[in-house]
Amino acid sequence: MAVLGHGWRRWRTLLAAVAALVAIPGGAAQADVKLPNIFGDHMVLQQGQKNKVWGVADPGEAVTVSIGGQSHATKAADDGKWHVMLDALPVGGPHDLSVQGKNTVKFTDVLVGEVWVCSGQSNMQWSVNASNDPDLERAAARFPRIRMVNVPQVGTQEPQWNFQGKWQVCAPETVGNFSAVGYFFGRQLHQTLDVPVGLINNAWGGSACEAWVRRDLLAADAKYKNLMDSWTQREALFETLSKKSDLTEDEKKQLTGLRGPMFGNSRPANIYNGVLKSHLGYGIRGAIWYQGESNAGRAYQYRDLFPLMIDSWRKEWGQGDFPFYWVQLADFRGERPEPAESDWAELREAQTMTMSRLPNTGEAVIIDIGEGKDIHPKNKVDVGRRLARWALAKDYGVNIPFQSPRFKSAETSGGKMTLTFDHVGGGWRPFDVAEPRGFAIAGEDRKFVWASAKVLPDGRIEVGSDKVAAPVAVRYAWADNPVCNMYSVNGLPLTPFRTDDWPGVTFGK
Repeated sequence: MAVLGHGWRRWRTLLAAVAALVAIPGGAAQADVKLPNIFGDHMVLQQGQKNKVWGVADPGEAVTVSIGGQSHATKAADDGKWHVMLDALPVGGPHDLSVQGKNTVKFTDVLVGEVWVCSGQSNMQWSVNASNDPDLERAAARFPRIRMVNVPQVGTQEPQWNFQGKWQVCAPETVGNFSAVGYFFGRQLHQTLDVPVGLINNAWGGSACEAWVRRDLLAADAKYKNLMDSWTQREALFETLSKKSDLTEDEKKQLTGLRGPMFGNSRPANIYNGVLKSHLGYGIRGAIWYQGESNAGRAYQYRDLFPLMIDSWRKEWGQGDFPFYWVQLADFRGERPEPAESDWAELREAQTMTMSRLPNTGEAVIIDIGEGKDIHPKNKVDVGRRLARWALAKDYGVNIPFQSPRFKSAETSGGKMTLTFDHVGGGWRPFDVAEPRGFAIAGEDRKFVWASAKVLPDGRIEVGSDKVAAPVAVRYAWADNPVCNMYSVNGLPLTPFRTDDWPGVTFGK
């Protein structure tokens, strides 16, 4: 994950450049019509729905936006801001999009197709160049109707109107710097649907979920009081030390230690303001998300924080409950010889719970394709494909399996626990060996031991151990890096779960 180690001078230079870039023009000296860089040559507009186009001009200036035979007129408000809503466009292109005020801005090679936001932390940011077989992937990347724009990482409490970036056409020369998960997801959609695909990559390595959420929403909820109080104290100390002219050596060290966090990827609302705000409202079909590693130590909090983030994005985007699909955390760290508690398991559980909290959501389970020694597993092709299954099945009507098997209920009888599951499809296919692996069982003493398991003719799984005479709880793949092997015959891994609700290691944090 990304680690901030840049000096204060570098940050001041960067922030000054960003401020100059994103400042909303106004006044007589800024007469030109301007649009944020989410609009540009080679962009993809979302088909089949109205799309917002916005920008700034002189107060009261007449602005006309034209594309594909339609034209929309408006006037800039007193603050210089304007926007229009394009009528729904069919799949196709290329088009020119023209914006005329006192000057004319023209964007060329504009396609209409499917647009997805690719968001999260480093495993979404992870590039094609850093994934498996980058030479082969680059050599085959001749997909001129796939386009991606990378949004730079700016952490700030001030909402940013613009960013420094542009849309790129997928080619061997450009694909290497694309988000690997985003690209493989988008490529699958493109090849299956035969439509243009636009990908907005705004991921930031190491980012915490709270950095993607509006600050007022966090401050208004008592569940985040400790989190917000901690940041408020750090911010106050930073402000005090920044204004002081005669710092002691200890104070200098304190100030240095505070400067990364203030402009980084964990401070509440920093990424919301510095990254997301610049394109929030651009026409999209949905979002894919790969994040959670940075919040694993507060997994119980994530049960509410993650749904809050999704819900707040949806409300502000103004497109209803758009599809939101995420990647459950992969296996990572060393394997444990005995059943144990795990913050990563608790974070995975929080992710799974979100599907029952919010509509139009889904989880790609990848408990089988991580790397114990590397938090950034290189197999991003299968990650993108498992996400694409959700979108293809749920949003595009393609008849394919898409949801991993998930625990439904348990019964106890004769010293065994029998488990029932949803989404098994045509049955089970344990990997590598015939017997199911990855199950642990416990009695009232809450001490888990490894369990034997067998698949019953009706698809239920019977679990037991001669060490636990009266079992009350079963867990599966409940570890940082579990040894587990259960798949549906469709090749989708069983979702890690537990039948108990005993307080875990991140309870209360």
